[in-house]
Amino acid sequence: MLGLWIIALLLIFGRVTRLPGRIMWGMIGGVWLLMLAVQLAVPDSGAARAMGGSAAGWLVLGGLVALVMAYRTGLRRLRRRATPDDAPVPQSDMMSDAELDRYARHLVLHEIGGAGQMRLRQARVLVIGAGGLGSPVCLYLAGAGVGHVTLADDDTVSLSNLQRQVIFRDDLRGEPKAYAAAEAMLRLNPHLDVTPLIRRITEKDRDLIAGHDLVIDGTDSFAGRADINAACVAAGVPLLSGAIGQWEGQVTLFDPARGGPCMACLFPTAPARDAPCAEAGVVGALPGVIGSMMALEAIKHLTGAGQGLHSRMMIFDGLYGESRMIGTSRDPACPVCGQ
Repeated sequence: MLGLWIIALLLIFGRVTRLPGRIMWGMIGGVWLLMLAVQLAVPDSGAARAMGGSAAGWLVLGGLVALVMAYRTGLRRLRRRATPDDAPVPQSDMMSDAELDRYARHLVLHEIGGAGQMRLRQARVLVIGAGGLGSPVCLYLAGAGVGHVTLADDDTVSLSNLQRQVIFRDDLRGEPKAYAAAEAMLRLNPHLDVTPLIRRITEKDRDLIAGHDLVIDGTDSFAGRADINAACVAAGVPLLSGAIGQWEGQVTLFDPARGGPCMACLFPTAPARDAPCAEAGVVGALPGVIGSMMALEAIKHLTGAGQGLHSRMMIFDGLYGESRMIGTSRDPACPVCGQ
């Protein structure tokens, strides 16, 4: 039967070339519709006989495949709602011997020490976006022992992500990013409490944000960042923000509750063209550089070590290996945080 042979060849082609599931099943669905249309329109023609089967047979086959796909979709939704298999180790008021060994290099740092490590252990951080910036942020926060992390992302892992989103693996394509990243964090450090959220964070989530000590924004659209900024201002929670494009990146801390600017003070209007990485491009290692800087600034902020990026913005040019620091200030007339 020519129709079944075509479908089989498409399945083999999709597996060999590792096509995304949506594309492969879309092609197979198109072939199925064509076979069914031929059988219904001209059932006694040479084309119908060459395709093989009958309209009833192709309908039964389509129904069986639909049942299988519905079953798989149901299982995937259940997995999205589930807690990662690697359950966190219950925490006590004192660090265990394993934790003392794990964080030994922090404990000997004068700026962190035992008190700072306990602050990290007790901290509650909301990471928004598990993509290019979120990947190193999540891994380094997990490695540093930040005790309570909420990770929000509504996207799934795709092949094009793997050039820069190093927290994921090739076999995780199609999985929710928040779930996959949370699992990777717990595999790195089981002494954590990680909560994955399969959704976007908007201005309405100020109550969720208020339950955290710090918000880290690694999203890639101006509108999304503006919503997060407004929610953080309303909740009075500091916002550590990073942005990348092509070869350049920037990191700053927005904290108007403590005298600093918010995002709207510096960027009151949206750019004429808000091009995400998919359109503008980005060199693969750049999110690692900027994301690692964001994780470093988060550790400094939570422990009180050194000078952070309050009222300052660090700008990095990867193409020429240059960085510079600029001062930022609050706009009294800001429509978001102004009095």
